[in-house]
Amino acid sequence: MAHITRVPVFRHLRAEPSTHVLHYQKGQLRRSGRGLSFWYRPMVSGLAEIPLDDREQAFHFVGRTLDFQDVTVQGAVTYRVIRPEELAKRLDFSIDVDRGVYLRKPFEQLTGIVAQLAQQSALDYMAHADLRTVLQDGVQALRDRIDAFLRGTGELSGMGIELVSVRVAKVAPSNELEKALQAPTRELIQQTADEAAFQRRAQAVDKERAIAENELQNKIELARRAEKLIDQEGANDVRRQQELAAARRIEATATADAARIKAEGDATVIRSTAMARADEIEQVQGAHNRAEAARLDAHSKLPPAVVVGIALRELASKLEKIDHVNLSPDLLGPLMQDLLSAGTRRLENGN
Repeated sequence: MAHITRVPVFRHLRAEPSTHVLHYQKGQLRRSGRGLSFWYRPMVSGLAEIPLDDREQAFHFVGRTLDFQDVTVQGAVTYRVIRPEELAKRLDFSIDVDRGVYLRKPFEQLTGIVAQLAQQSALDYMAHADLRTVLQDGVQALRDRIDAFLRGTGELSGMGIELVSVRVAKVAPSNELEKALQAPTRELIQQTADEAAFQRRAQAVDKERAIAENELQNKIELARRAEKLIDQEGANDVRRQQELAAARRIEATATADAARIKAEGDATVIRSTAMARADEIEQVQGAHNRAEAARLDAHSKLPPAVVVGIALRELASKLEKIDHVNLSPDLLGPLMQDLLSAGTRRLENGN
């Protein structure tokens, strides 16, 4: 925007290097150039300021394809003014001579023209192409179509405008239609995901089966080894019992032999002792028998009454207590007679 300094009667204008200023005085073009600085009289002057920098105009519109489907297009057109005097003839870029502001809205008119031209070329392309073609080739095709149209048409060049670039950012159908178009791809992706999941599950099942088979083989091997171990332990137990039985037999045999030897020794000792005892008894008994025979022989020579007395004496020595004695006259008569006879004979012998 130009800077205007006000003094009485005169004004001073200083323009930016990126703007082109046109100074008219009394209907005649007095000055024209970029970044001018000059004095002028406001009562007889007219000013126009045209920007020369690159300008960007965005566009957003909805078009319909050959198969009657709505498509939204978004993009931008970049342009610049190369002949400001020509543009000033087409659009009013006049500024206030005292304040330096635009008296009209030229940029709205200019952007509207650029946007309408870009939309016109895009709508013409979409009207002759179906939806899938527009969506598949839309960005590149629309950009080339809009660029070719704006460069080829005389609208912009006739206004002194040069096209810099065209960008198409988005070509998209409506939300419902986009979902419908995405459904087959989503289903395909879902199917692929399901197939991958099924394959993973199948692989997992195969691995689980392999693991189960390995576990079963391990169990079988362990059972076989356990059976072998049991057989070996049984054989060891049988061998241990056999060895224990053999040891017991040997011990029993040794014990029996020792007992037999001991019994034989004891029997020998007993026999020797018995023989010695028998000899001793025989000698004692023989002596006793001989003494008894001598005594009996002596008694046989004694009278009967003496023998009876001796017997009574021995009986009395054997008896500890006599409760009562029955003596009959038949027994005492002969006995007393014999005692008297014996006493008489002893007296006679003594004399």
